[in-house]
Amino acid sequence: MDKKKVAVPLVCHGHSRPVVDLFYSPITPDGFFLISASKDSTPMLRNGETGDWIGTFEGHKGAVWSCCLDTNALRAASASADFTAKLWDALTGDVLHSFDHKHIVRACSFSEDTHFLLTGGFEKILRIFDLNRPDAPPREVEHSPGSVRTVAWLHSDQTILSSCSDSGGVRLWDVRSGKMVHTLETKSSVTSAEVSKDGRYITTADGSSVKFWDANHFGLVKSYDMPCNVESASLEPKLGDKFIAGGEDMWIRLFDFNTGEEIGIASWLLLLSHSYIHFANDE
Repeated sequence: MDKKKVAVPLVCHGHSRPVVDLFYSPITPDGFFLISASKDSTPMLRNGETGDWIGTFEGHKGAVWSCCLDTNALRAASASADFTAKLWDALTGDVLHSFDHKHIVRACSFSEDTHFLLTGGFEKILRIFDLNRPDAPPREVEHSPGSVRTVAWLHSDQTILSSCSDSGGVRLWDVRSGKMVHTLETKSSVTSAEVSKDGRYITTADGSSVKFWDANHFGLVKSYDMPCNVESASLEPKLGDKFIAGGEDMWIRLFDFNTGEEIGIASWLLLLSHSYIHFANDE
């Protein structure tokens, strides 16, 4: 029986309730950073290489479901069950703006040019906030049939991706027209959707499968069955020859992108509460 390689996880203590989202920043002149969202309502910023705690963003009054950093890691954003998305100064921890919603906010994402913040949640509406005019009303895109689970930007901020908690598939929307232009069909609801660093692939996790889609023509490139239902998957950004996936069996698994063969495994017991995993942007 072949023995699997066992990686030693870097454990970052601090949160008092389950961690539900993780996000690595791009490489900056000061290195790269990791922000985590938790049901304890306090996103935390850490050194992306060492995991050392840098600071805690305090101000939400409910669970924080999503978090992200902008391209330069100078600002952070968070989406919360307190019906707000917040914009933070990542250097001081101060709230720069609070964007009110009418229901739980589940997802947020900065545009590549850092000028806009995309949010989605239980209202079944996608909102695009202009960060140069934070007090201005957002652009809204109706998002039937279900509540928004994930959001992301594609094609230099010209297209946005979203998935629903209530149905399968990833929907692609044209930012200029606000119209849905394509759907990536899946049998189960998509629990994570990610655009690769080189812009070639969209990685999705749905049910017990991980899929890779052509980000320009939207055809299915690869689909691999997983040993269990997966919550998240991420493609390695530098060479794109490996991906990781994690889900209900408490293990993080490393796979060969070209063959789907499992090549490594790490216990997730110490990271039991983590629902989302991502590779660092390690150019």
